Amino acid sequence: MENGTVETVYVVSAASGAGKTSLLRALIEQDSGLAVSVSHTTRAPRSAERDGVDYHFVDDPTFVGLIEQNAFVEHAHVFDRRYGTSWAAIQLELEQGHDVLLEIDWQGARQVRERLLNVVSIFILPPSLAALEQRLRARNQDSDEVIARRMEAAVAEMQHCTEYDYLVVNDDFQQALTDLNAIIQARRLQLRRQLTAQAEIISALLEQPGSG
Repeated sequence: MENGTVETVYVVSAASGAGKTSLLRALIEQDSGLAVSVSHTTRAPRSAERDGVDYHFVDDPTFVGLIEQNAFVEHAHVFDRRYGTSWAAIQLELEQGHDVLLEIDWQGARQVRERLLNVVSIFILPPSLAALEQRLRARNQDSDEVIARRMEAAVAEMQHCTEYDYLVVNDDFQQALTDLNAIIQARRLQLRRQLTAQAEIISALLEQPGSG
């Protein structure tokens, strides 16, 4: 699938607990031109999560069936659960004129970069391992054993941060949000995007005096 539109697909990755989801939620609240692609997952919904809004929650046989139908632009196993982004979910948002945010891990990011054009990748880092562990414990959702597994996986995930276009450190939430906004606004000011967005102004400015 080639993204022939001027809209951009943003791949955003981070270790669990780095604050990625909260940052992206705040980003969308500030920018009506952004949309998060709703992923599929085989994990159970958490409290307050809604099917079709936070994720498309499906069972394992359904997910495998979608893989066999080539429905996903990317999919991966994470903590014994499956996650995937469908082609249809991305295309729906692009057709509505939105820049699309994909909240996925490094495995998925690699797949997306191979299969889509006009992709920008961003990795969000915590300020330290101690801060990351504190955030995981503050959720009060996991046992010590699970947290230990998540910390181990976090280190493995962060080793891939150098594969991305941009790095944002989420030490101060507002500063990290400002940094993400800066990346998106700079992308929108690129020539290719502006030639379409400002076509009328550019045409008027470049029109030869006396022509017409």
